[in-house]
Amino acid sequence: MSARATLTPQMLQYAEKFDDRGDVRWMPYLMYFHAADHRSEVVNTDRLGFRLSHGPDGQTASVGGPLPEGPVRLFAGSSTSFGIGASADRHTLPSRLWSKHAPSVPWLNFAGRSHNSTQELLLFTLYRHLLPQVDEIVLFSGFNDLGLSRLPSSIRGDSGAFFNCNDFYGQMEELRARSRKASAGRGLFGGRRQQAPEPVDTRVPDLAEQIDIGSELTLRHLDSWRLLAEGMGAKLTFVLQPLATWVREEPAPQEKLIFEELDSISNFGAVYGDISSMDARETYSKALQAGCEQMGVRYLDSNPVIADAIGKDDWLFVDRIHFTDEGHDLVAGLLADKLGLN
Repeated sequence: MSARATLTPQMLQYAEKFDDRGDVRWMPYLMYFHAADHRSEVVNTDRLGFRLSHGPDGQTASVGGPLPEGPVRLFAGSSTSFGIGASADRHTLPSRLWSKHAPSVPWLNFAGRSHNSTQELLLFTLYRHLLPQVDEIVLFSGFNDLGLSRLPSSIRGDSGAFFNCNDFYGQMEELRARSRKASAGRGLFGGRRQQAPEPVDTRVPDLAEQIDIGSELTLRHLDSWRLLAEGMGAKLTFVLQPLATWVREEPAPQEKLIFEELDSISNFGAVYGDISSMDARETYSKALQAGCEQMGVRYLDSNPVIADAIGKDDWLFVDRIHFTDEGHDLVAGLLADKLGLN
C-alpha cells in the first residue's frame, strides 16, 4: 500500500467525489460545486453541496441545511477552507473554530473546492440570501489565483482561469468546430461564413507577472467582498492561506513521504513553477497586504504565524495545500488568537 493511503486513508474518499478524479458536478455560473446530499464518515454535504460544520454539544449547521438561531460567522475560501484532508466534518477549520477555539457565534462552511476568487465571490452572491445575520467573514484564500496565473492569457481571460478550464474550452471548441462544419458552403446563400479561430497566446507569464496577475484578481474581488460585508454589517478579514513550502523549507517526515509519492504522479514544481518559493510568497503577501490596507480590510499572512508555532517534526499537511486533523486544529487556534475571535 502507498504511503499516502497508509498515512491519510481519508483522502481516498475525497478522491471519489471531491477532487478532479471524482464526480465533477457542473453548475451554471459557478462552473462546478460539490456533490449535494453526500453522506460518508469523512465528508457530508447539504442539499446545495455546502459542507456541514460542527459546534459544541453535537450541533451541526450548513448554508443549505438547518441554520442556528441568531447571527453566524462565515468561513469562506476554496478547498483548504472546505476541509479537504480532514478525516471528518468535525475537524475542518470552521468546525474547530465553532466547537473549540471561537465558539461564541456559530461558523458556517462557505467554501468551494478548487474555486478561484471569482468563484468564491459568485458563490457568496448566489447564496447570501439564505443566510441569517452575518457578524464576521473570514476569507481564507489566495493560492488558487496565483497558481492559475501561470496559464496563458487566452485561458485566463478577464476574470482569471479556473480549474478544469481546459476541459471546458476543449468542449466549446468542439461545438464551434461542428457548427463551422455544418455551416460550410452556406456563405453564398445561407448567411455569413464563420471565421476560423484565431491563434491563441500560449506564453507562460514570468514569476513577477504571475504575482501581479494573482494579486490583482484577488484584490479586485476582495473589494466586492468588502462592499457586501459593509452592507451586511459584517467584519471582513482576508487570510493568505498556507502552502507547505511557504511555511518551512523542510517538510515533516510524514509529509516528505507523501510529497514524494504525489510528485511521482504529478510534480508540483513542474506544474506551479517558482511560486512555491519563500521569496515568491513574501512578494505576493506584500502586494496583498498593501491592497488590503488601502481598502481597509484586515489582513493576515498565516504562513509565518504557523511557522513560528510548529516544530520541525510536526505533521501538518496531507499534501502541500491541505491539512491533517492536527493541522486544522492548530491553524484554527492560531486564527482565533491572531484575529481576536472568541
